[in-house]
Amino acid sequence: MPDSHDFAAQSLREHDRDRYLATLVLPAEVRPHVSAILAFNADVAAIRERVSGPQPGEIRLQWWNDALTGDGHGEVRQNPLADALLDTIGKYAIPVGTLQRLIGARRFDLYDDPMPDLETFEGYAGETASTLFQLSAMILNKGAPVEQGDAAGHLGVAQAMIGHLRAFGYVSSQGRIMLPWSILEANGVREIELFRGQDSEGLQAALSQIAELADDHLQKARMAIAQMPAGLRPAFAAIAVLDRQLADWKQKSTSPFAPPAEAPDWRKIARLTWWTWRNR
Repeated sequence: MPDSHDFAAQSLREHDRDRYLATLVLPAEVRPHVSAILAFNADVAAIRERVSGPQPGEIRLQWWNDALTGDGHGEVRQNPLADALLDTIGKYAIPVGTLQRLIGARRFDLYDDPMPDLETFEGYAGETASTLFQLSAMILNKGAPVEQGDAAGHLGVAQAMIGHLRAFGYVSSQGRIMLPWSILEANGVREIELFRGQDSEGLQAALSQIAELADDHLQKARMAIAQMPAGLRPAFAAIAVLDRQLADWKQKSTSPFAPPAEAPDWRKIARLTWWTWRNR
């Protein structure tokens, strides 16, 4: 299916805009394959939004798991996103087990259980967001394993924290708690307040603590990226956008439940391009 990678790139553009923009600074020869990995993640991450409950969501996740393990590959290849992913796995020897762990972590998304604590959140972010940075760097490294230090780990956790700070109002309106409940609870926050969109000093304090944790992960990621070979650093260019998004979140004056202001694409692309040029 020659157009499967084009389909994957378009799907990524529609469903995970920031990650799509980050692929634009990658070398042209690897961009379709990184896009395939990221589009797969976007599809899995959106399953909850497309199904009526956890059970059909579990079925969809199992379909992807079976696709990765080789069950029914002839039929699976008719799905252009799966075709692009399988082509990338074969070309760059992507470890299937890593993608299966991502699928396993995404099962948490199907249910309404609160994220219990910081350790669990970091593990979830590690298997999802961090994995994407790890595999992107591996593709830039022509499929060879990457000794990346803590770059992918720290940047993935920071990305997940910033993303959920920005999506706090939307996620709360669904009756979900994706940021560490232990931090919220320690500041006197109650579940019912979150689900009603009720702001409080305790909530402001808890979210500020999480923002500081995200900032710490960004700083550690920045140091780790600086130690990597220059040719692999474009895989981590998203840090340029995340830095700005966190700074904007800290400066906001509206409720944490309000939708965040979104920078235009051209500004994000400029940040990504400038960062990549400075770190080549």
